[in-house]
Amino acid sequence: MAFVRVASKDEVPEGEVRVFSADGSNIALANVKGEFYAVQDVCTHDGGPLGEGYIWEDEIECPRHGARFDIKTGKVTALPAVLPIRTYPVQVEGDEVMVDVG
Repeated sequence: MAFVRVASKDEVPEGEVRVFSADGSNIALANVKGEFYAVQDVCTHDGGPLGEGYIWEDEIECPRHGARFDIKTGKVTALPAVLPIRTYPVQVEGDEVMVDVG
């Protein structure tokens, strides 16, 4: 695993999601109750920007049509999406959030 720094912890407030670039990939980084999760920034329903979406408990919702995904596993939790999203391993080192996009 090759973790790369994507953000500091204070760049993603609790209950929110932000988009960062890591090794050429756009990553939606979410802060759920102080835990950080990284997923692809593309909804599998129609390519919507998940990083502009909303966090509901342990789910991320696409702002276009309301598809929801489990932020931890990437599994679909609400239609219209039927395919899961990719998730990435996350490590927090001090104040830095690191993601493995490999």
